[in-house]
Amino acid sequence: MISERMLNLTVIGGLLAVALAALVLDQPFTITLATRVAILSLAAVGLNIALGLGGLVSFGHAAFFGIGGYAMGILAYHAQTYTPLDLGLFTVAGTKSMPVIWLVAMVLSALAALLIGLLALRTSGVYFIMITLAFAQMFYYFTLSWSAYGGEDGLSIYIRNGFPGLNTLVPIQFFGICFVILCAALYLFHRLEHAPFGLALGSARQAPMRVETVGLSPMRLRLVAFVLSGAITGLAGALFADLNRFVSPTMFSWHMSGELIVLIILGGVARLIGPVIGAVLFVVLEHYLGGMTEFWKIWLGVILLLIVLFARGGVAGLLSPRKVGHD
Repeated sequence: MISERMLNLTVIGGLLAVALAALVLDQPFTITLATRVAILSLAAVGLNIALGLGGLVSFGHAAFFGIGGYAMGILAYHAQTYTPLDLGLFTVAGTKSMPVIWLVAMVLSALAALLIGLLALRTSGVYFIMITLAFAQMFYYFTLSWSAYGGEDGLSIYIRNGFPGLNTLVPIQFFGICFVILCAALYLFHRLEHAPFGLALGSARQAPMRVETVGLSPMRLRLVAFVLSGAITGLAGALFADLNRFVSPTMFSWHMSGELIVLIILGGVARLIGPVIGAVLFVVLEHYLGGMTEFWKIWLGVILLLIVLFARGGVAGLLSPRKVGHD
């Protein structure tokens, strides 16, 4: 076993090394795979704040992922067609600027998380799971019939959005953007975990009655965690849509929510590097086994079953000492 700090540095450094090696070997597709890992890791880090730190098993985080994706798609679509977005009382011009799109995606996702959280957090257990799932499915069926933006066919964006000083069409430069954002999100998770807020959130998960006795509200703690979680997942959705230059209702599907939970379980719930390990395993299996058989998810299911039965701390728990209170 190795220390958790060493494991974190090894995994993050390994992801960066793969992208740089692919650049040297002129393998842009491998860089794209590494970018996909970084974006899925970012989405899972967002969910890990709610699930790992707050104990909130959300089966509807695809709602925030999809909101971020459609925020990018709609703004970029109106920019490329030179038509303003009519919001009734006023109109908004589209944009191809990544920073602006990220801000809009995070704000909209955070607002959605706030509204969903205010209702869902009044419940717990399976009821919380079903309410979050229901909201995600509502968005899914709405976008299926949203003909203005492609309906079930989705919406294509011709050119990737821009970032000041960079050419985002160059794979390694877009990977660099996603990698830096992922590192920032991991740092935020680390700070939250060890900050008074994170400690109070953990206490609210384990002993909510005791938290109330010291004057703190478990509901408010969980709501803040849920909103932060939604905002980060929404940012990942915007990046994912930019990677593919395409958005569709599948970003809201329950399959997407399930995949994010699987990433965390594979890597390790509440582990800092767990989402990255899970995303690496998922993308590698998808790429290599998916090229051999369309039933590759059977093997993913076998691995997931073994981890649930014999390694509750995920792959990170197997490689580094367990963290008391999280498994």
